[in-house]
Amino acid sequence: MAMNLKNSALLIVDVQNDFLPGGALAVTDGDEVVPVINQLQEQFNFIVATQDFHPADHGSFAANHEGKKPGEFIELSGLQQILWPVHCVQGSEGAEFHADLNPIKWTAIFQKGKNPEVDSYSGFFDNARRGDTGLGDFLQNEGIMNVFVTGLAQDYCVKYTALDSVSLGFKTYLITDATRAVNLSAEDGEKALEEMKKAGVILIESSAIIN
Repeated sequence: MAMNLKNSALLIVDVQNDFLPGGALAVTDGDEVVPVINQLQEQFNFIVATQDFHPADHGSFAANHEGKKPGEFIELSGLQQILWPVHCVQGSEGAEFHADLNPIKWTAIFQKGKNPEVDSYSGFFDNARRGDTGLGDFLQNEGIMNVFVTGLAQDYCVKYTALDSVSLGFKTYLITDATRAVNLSAEDGEKALEEMKKAGVILIESSAIIN
């Protein structure tokens, strides 16, 4: 039996070219989430997307720190920060959404990572939790009670988005076949699932929703 999706939002996290095969920070098999998400979109009346949208001088880019390489750690705004390749720069093709992802029913796009001083994995807050994208208030004002999270990457932006969603009081679901992990370490994706489950995120597959 299909789920009741009243007062529910489908949240599509960062399905952007730089996180897809061939991109600057490619997630293995990341493009496999696109057809699943498109099918899911047919079941929802309320759909919101997040978009990583960095300035070129962002502090999380290894290229902006002399002698540093992606994967190394620094301190950024008082937080430990892993350094990344340059990705999802504002106005670049890498920041665009996958061409096959259908945006026709999207209610809004929330951009994140615009402050060069702090990284922003979650679609709700930056990593220091000082900056707020407005997504939480937006969903609450629209009467949304259930948030279904999809997108990239399972062990970073998807995980932190789902954790923040729970912390804000939304009943939060992760659609496991509509996400993929970066897996800087082989077990990161599995660890992320455990962490989300422990925090109260409900793990489901798309087949629970798609008629």
